[in-house]
Amino acid sequence: MKVLVADKLSKVGIEWLQSQEDVEVAVKPGLEPGELAKMVGQYDGMIIRSGVKVTAEVLAKSGDLKCIARAGIGVDNVDVPLATQKGIIVMNTPGGNTVSTAELALALMMALSRKISPANASLRSGQWNRKTYQGTQLAGKTLGIVGMGRIGQTVATRAGAFDMRVLAYDPYLAGKISGKIEMVKDLGELCKRSDYITVHVPASDETLGMIGSAQFAVMKPTVRMINAARGGIIDEVALLEALNEGRVAGAAIDVYMCEPPASEVEKALIAHENVLAVPHLGASTEEAQEQVALDAAQQLVEALRGGQVRNAINAPGFAQVLPEILLPYAELARRLGTILTTITAGALDKVEVIFRGRIALAPAGTTP
Repeated sequence: MKVLVADKLSKVGIEWLQSQEDVEVAVKPGLEPGELAKMVGQYDGMIIRSGVKVTAEVLAKSGDLKCIARAGIGVDNVDVPLATQKGIIVMNTPGGNTVSTAELALALMMALSRKISPANASLRSGQWNRKTYQGTQLAGKTLGIVGMGRIGQTVATRAGAFDMRVLAYDPYLAGKISGKIEMVKDLGELCKRSDYITVHVPASDETLGMIGSAQFAVMKPTVRMINAARGGIIDEVALLEALNEGRVAGAAIDVYMCEPPASEVEKALIAHENVLAVPHLGASTEEAQEQVALDAAQQLVEALRGGQVRNAINAPGFAQVLPEILLPYAELARRLGTILTTITAGALDKVEVIFRGRIALAPAGTTP
């Protein structure tokens, strides 16, 4: 099988691919969209990170391409609906950078609280202004976490070690959360009570701007905001207004609507004296990059070999390969799986399916 590595990838993942006897790997990072479009159909699988945009142009002549593996979580750089139409599996690696992103969120929180960045800049310029950079401690403060997936839960666990009270909001979470975490049913309540708010939700139509003017209106003026998830979850215009009007004490930002930042609002936020901004460092640790590279490589090859498909974020080509009698059952299975992931604590180890009726009477050869 032929695999294209179209983005910069840790050598751990590349070396693993090269060690597989049935894999021919081509490492070609930095291709222009037109160049990638011309060659992508020659490969069975492709591995990317955030640098490559898998657009309609790239997928126009997808040829032999069966799988795309994203070394990381977000797949907003992939035209997933089009890939699905073409029967291409799109996978991500959600576990590899969990710890690194959670640690960055906490690092930003601490640096923002203690004014580390401006204090360092001041000292480098030859000044000694201890009083100017008096900060605030985390212990005894309330941290509000929006989104309790892997990263949100990891942040919550570590925040407890700082003696912080933890509130969490996640309308899609029905399972139990370990530790001393108070789940709230209303985002407004979290905003009212929190001294720090950090967001850990994926980018979607539902989450875009989910913290905006209405939420800032009920926050404490001493609140500090952290976004190490995706740009736009915190409304950037509303955040800038709140900072300028003294209704928010500070913000730490790792992600942007456009990367590198291009809008005047984002540039104003980056330049703001009460903002700590960094260039999307959430997964930028050696350990995280090695893990997501290895995960992406192994998942891709396993799927191409006809084995288990892990962390697929689409259902490729079901309408094209399933008999009509099975289509409603496939949809039912998808919905049941969604329910199970929200009501079950931890990862699922085994699922037992019992069926009877019309599906049990399906002609031989029509079930997978």
